[in-house]
Amino acid sequence: MKVDVLLGLQWGDEGKGKVVDVLTPRYDAVARFQGGPNAGHTLEFDGKKYVLRSIPSGVFQNDTNLIGGGVVLDPVLFREEAEALCTSGVDLKRTLCISKKAHLILPTHRLLDAASERAKGKAKIGTTGKGIGPTYTDKTSRNGLRVGDIFCDFETKYTAARERHIARLASLDAIPAPDELAALEKRWLEAIEYLKEYRIVDGEYLVNDLLTQGKSILCEGAQGTMLDVDFGSYPYVTSSNTVTAGACTGLGIAPNRIGDVYGIFKAYCTRVGAGPFPTELFDQTGRTIRDLGHEYGAVTGRERRCGWIDLVALRYAVMINGVTKLIMMKSDVLDTFPTIRACTAYRINGTLTDRFPYSLDDPHAEIEPVYTDITGWQTPLTGVTCAADLPEAFRSYIAFIEKQLGVPVVIVSVGPDRKQTIEL
Repeated sequence: MKVDVLLGLQWGDEGKGKVVDVLTPRYDAVARFQGGPNAGHTLEFDGKKYVLRSIPSGVFQNDTNLIGGGVVLDPVLFREEAEALCTSGVDLKRTLCISKKAHLILPTHRLLDAASERAKGKAKIGTTGKGIGPTYTDKTSRNGLRVGDIFCDFETKYTAARERHIARLASLDAIPAPDELAALEKRWLEAIEYLKEYRIVDGEYLVNDLLTQGKSILCEGAQGTMLDVDFGSYPYVTSSNTVTAGACTGLGIAPNRIGDVYGIFKAYCTRVGAGPFPTELFDQTGRTIRDLGHEYGAVTGRERRCGWIDLVALRYAVMINGVTKLIMMKSDVLDTFPTIRACTAYRINGTLTDRFPYSLDDPHAEIEPVYTDITGWQTPLTGVTCAADLPEAFRSYIAFIEKQLGVPVVIVSVGPDRKQTIEL
């Protein structure tokens, strides 16, 4: 048996949560493999809206869900998210497992995140301020605190980590007031006790045992390929591997266990925070896309920067991930446009290329997107329920993307609700 991987191909916010929810009935288990509470996977069904930050999007329909070892977990935010879901009728303590190897976000990690961003000044990256970067830094420097540590000499390990962080905060002139830190720690330690009520497991054994039993697993990624710490638009990236390989390292799955790779992208492109964005629109068209697509961060509320689809970046993402099936989201947002533009190449200092460059942020490189204009369908898609009823112009847009990327589009989304999803 193999696992299938579902991940974003752009700069995040592609609509992964909705698709996981739609695909979940086909799988025995869903597993998050990286990222932290900076994720904002939005699901809408039965007239209700849910935003999941750390918990896998399969919890509404699936009996086995895993927060994998590659995830960083904030116990306070996890408790808030979990209690809200339990109030909605989800039996989370029955269906959710947490890997012992997931790293814990400490209160001082969040303080370090804020202090570090302030110290960068105009060069700040635009983090969500949730302590995710400092937690991954501790992980790679072998100073991290993991979920499994709450059962093993926890007080000693926590005290040592806190003291290291306070010393670092002192160097940034950002030592918190004693009462402030005490209040943060009190909530955090209470949340640790709450965390113990869940099934804390050896995640790598759980997923491999399921595979041995012939069970099917969907691996859920967070953020997007262009935010990958190794292959994204560095340094404006997240702190984890958001690509297919991250499913192997984040869950303990061998590469030969990877089956289909679902790559998710929007019919246009968005980005949150700082960093280069070649197809960004600064005019009324960009604002219209933002308004029609409700392009605001599900967790942060920040406005997303909007632009036309970037097929240069998408080709790169397809290659890096080994994508076998494409899923296009928010198709309905472009319903009213008479002409839709697609970036098919870059002109860098006058030279045409279809390859994604080493850096999008090179001050000596002028990057100009080269567009192909495509006739819009100018027909509402939200009421379409089957592939046969999709307008011909929309089908042509899909065919154009498939030809450019060399991978079939198998699902399109025509609205936010679970039901507004069409298989091709």
